[in-house]
Amino acid sequence: MRPFLIVVNSILIIAVVFLYVKVFKNTTIKKTEPLSNVINNNSGNLKNSSIAFVELDSLNEKIGFIKDRRKELEIEQKSIETDWQNGYRGLENKKNVFLKRGNSITQQEAEKFQGELLQQQQQVDEKKRNLTQKLSEKSYKFMDDIQKKLKDFLNEYNKTKNYQYILTTGTGLDYMLYKDSTFNITKDVIKGMNELMTTKK
Repeated sequence: MRPFLIVVNSILIIAVVFLYVKVFKNTTIKKTEPLSNVINNNSGNLKNSSIAFVELDSLNEKIGFIKDRRKELEIEQKSIETDWQNGYRGLENKKNVFLKRGNSITQQEAEKFQGELLQQQQQVDEKKRNLTQKLSEKSYKFMDDIQKKLKDFLNEYNKTKNYQYILTTGTGLDYMLYKDSTFNITKDVIKGMNELMTTKK
């Protein structure tokens, strides 16, 4: 998985967990009540509305806004890499043209050329660093925006669903040994987020 996808997945996890924490902190169990009683009392209600889970991989692939924005950032990243590689190729060509002069090159000329080449190499690297930093800032801004939108959607969504726990699953993040598909709300989240983003456009 690309580093960018890992970061997006992390942001989505934070947004979903936020809802879990918000709901869970208002749910208390008496300290004196045995755990077995709690399990027995709640076992009949689990099928109603206690638990749900979201597949993060599906959100990344099927929410149009996330997919389109991710493609834009990936294209920009490739453009930065291509520009950097072209810069180095240009420096390599300059070096080859200079070396074709062979024995006619004086030591002073060689030292001067080497200094200029090193300076140009530093400029190429500095340009890449600046562009990469700007892209990173743009990526974090995008992820913050996604986090807010997903958080707002889940808060609104849960007003009628009343889930006490919303868990996440995905590549490299799947800690659930068993998942009942009746608790999978991924399709609802994808549909709702796509409608939300289409409305905002």
